Amino acid sequence: MKKKRSQSRSTFLALLGLLIAWTLLSKWLNQSMLPSPLLVFKHLLTLNPTEVFYHLYNSLVRLFWGILLAVVVGTGIGLLMGRSQKWNQWLDPLVYLTYPIPKVALLPIFMLLFGLGDLSKIILIALIVVFQVILSVRDGVKGIPTSYYENYRVLGASGWQIFQKITLPNALSSVLSAIRVALGTAIAILFFTEVYGTQYGLGYFIMDAWGRLDYLDMYSGIFILSLVAFLLFWVIDKTEHFLLKWRQYT
Repeated sequence: MKKKRSQSRSTFLALLGLLIAWTLLSKWLNQSMLPSPLLVFKHLLTLNPTEVFYHLYNSLVRLFWGILLAVVVGTGIGLLMGRSQKWNQWLDPLVYLTYPIPKVALLPIFMLLFGLGDLSKIILIALIVVFQVILSVRDGVKGIPTSYYENYRVLGASGWQIFQKITLPNALSSVLSAIRVALGTAIAILFFTEVYGTQYGLGYFIMDAWGRLDYLDMYSGIFILSLVAFLLFWVIDKTEHFLLKWRQYT
């Protein structure tokens, strides 16, 4: 209980600090390009809820499917590399050679291959996030002490039971950690991709407002995107707490 209160207090103080800094900077610049938080919050109430929801919905759909695809593929490959030395020797060089390639530069190619719609954006998000999932799961599985497996084998556990009780929980922990790290990158890539070939999404909403010099709309969109990111991080933390309760006792 005390830990939760401490976390809530720290979050509140961090948000308060950001709002104070924003307010002071707005007053110091005294220009329309940086309105005060109060003006932005008032403007939020005037936005069309249906339009904002549609932009938000499209962004979340792209983000969800991109991360889900990365998790499914990355977890499978990471488990394979973590449990099999042979597969790790084959795939390790391939992962390290392709990981540093700037995936954003591939967006025009994806748009040519998969069109200007959601599919090219989802694939780009997945391609960027998948490597973080692969490496995190691989390292998490390889880091499991061999004594854990030996103890279960002595007790007569089957291969599936060993996977379910030892490998899977550690892999799940690594997946959630990788998603937490990759989420910020995924949202940044989502913002970038929504500038091209679409008229719906928070990225489009923000850049369209910027092009119209409508700074209140622009900062409202940025605030909504930041709030969504904060809520997604919160959901990941709660999911980790729920699924990995065993870590509290280790």
